[in-house]
Amino acid sequence: MKYVSTRGTGDLGRFSDVLLMGLAPDGGLAMPERIPTFTAAELEGLRQLKYADLAFAVMRPFIDDIPEEDLKRLLKDTYRPDVFHSQDITPVTPLGNSGLYLLELSNGPSLAFKDMAMQFLGQVFEYVLEHRDERLNILGATSGDTGSAAEYAMLGKPRVNVFMLSPHGRMSAFQQAQMFSLNEPNIFNIAVEGVFDDCQDLVKEVNADAEFKARYDIGAVNSINWARVLAQAVYYFKAYFALGLPAGAEADFCVPSGNFGNVFAGYLARKMGLPIGQLVVASNENDVLYEFFSTGAYHVRPGERVAKTSSPSMDIGKASNFERYLYLIAGENGEQTGAWWRAVGRGEPVSLSGTPHWDGVKASGFVAGRSTHADRLQTIRQTDQQFGRLIDPHTADGVLVAQQFQRPGVPMVCLETALPAKFEETVQEAVQRQPDRPERFRDIEKADRHSIVLPNDVQALKTYIREQLEKKV
Repeated sequence: MKYVSTRGTGDLGRFSDVLLMGLAPDGGLAMPERIPTFTAAELEGLRQLKYADLAFAVMRPFIDDIPEEDLKRLLKDTYRPDVFHSQDITPVTPLGNSGLYLLELSNGPSLAFKDMAMQFLGQVFEYVLEHRDERLNILGATSGDTGSAAEYAMLGKPRVNVFMLSPHGRMSAFQQAQMFSLNEPNIFNIAVEGVFDDCQDLVKEVNADAEFKARYDIGAVNSINWARVLAQAVYYFKAYFALGLPAGAEADFCVPSGNFGNVFAGYLARKMGLPIGQLVVASNENDVLYEFFSTGAYHVRPGERVAKTSSPSMDIGKASNFERYLYLIAGENGEQTGAWWRAVGRGEPVSLSGTPHWDGVKASGFVAGRSTHADRLQTIRQTDQQFGRLIDPHTADGVLVAQQFQRPGVPMVCLETALPAKFEETVQEAVQRQPDRPERFRDIEKADRHSIVLPNDVQALKTYIREQLEKKV
């Protein structure tokens, strides 16, 4: 399987090449040259597979440059019950008789759904770098959960350094402590004076400097990395099969979304033949995606217009993975996608309403809703009272919006994003009690902090990266 850029660049190489690449040389995102599909009979053959075996079946067509037995071993080493605290890895739990289900994705090392892909990245990075005798310096941006998931996955990986950018003062106290308490020689936490989109833009600016990127072996773990999207597609298959539906019957999925990576993985699963009906995007007050799927206009928000909310991991004004979706809507036309994204870069809206492309959007299964602080408090409270299930604020956004789009007789699966312990202040406001937290994270807020604050300036960031790496030589 070869990969191409969403902006039209030709052959980017195979899976291991794009794994280490991050952004394509033209600034686009890696996409497979084609998306393989399963027949109905082939899907039935996947139904009873354990998670690691299912992951192999779903991911193998996209990863054909790693020997079969090696890939199977990497996946078995990744998706272990002792790491994810469940034999099912991603259990599906009904919320009473409501027709709603929770897909539990937050039982891994950092208590967030990002672990599902990041643990695989840790394994496959180490494997590819060993075989190539190379090193990688990961530059990432986080609005809260990607950072800790990446850092936990890369602990003890001698060939990998992690430089993780986060918006200064905009994560929950637990999220900050989870990242900044790490005192490891290959982990560098950088709090940027700005919002998440500023962090994301800095990552892209560094990647756009081809000389700097090559000299310092810069790679990516954000959902711009294709391996993350691919790994996340697996749990849509697992959840669908767990529902026990007849062959071909549809299920709907609702996904709290800011950067569009998690829900795009569902779209990938749908394109591969999984019978997904609706893909419901749940936004918070930063409702760029809601606006697009409601009106056809995609209009990014500058940093000063990104609201600080009680579901902070979705406080994003520009969804990076949306470019992959536009690429597919454009019929895999890189020239058209590049033109749209250049307009986005200029701060101009991209409007598809009234064009043939809007018909493609309507046929793609996406709908969207949004939530407010009052909504998520009420949803956390109701879910606790009615179903005895405590959920985090992002998952609450999903449950609220999922209820608006339920179809009679069609199960609606809500993707859990994090354990409520990561957002204690909001959960306590909703239910007047502290959520439980795993013993290993007790009093983590009291741990020593290891981070640096930098201005929103690419030169300052490059200087810091350069200085830290030169100390290691």
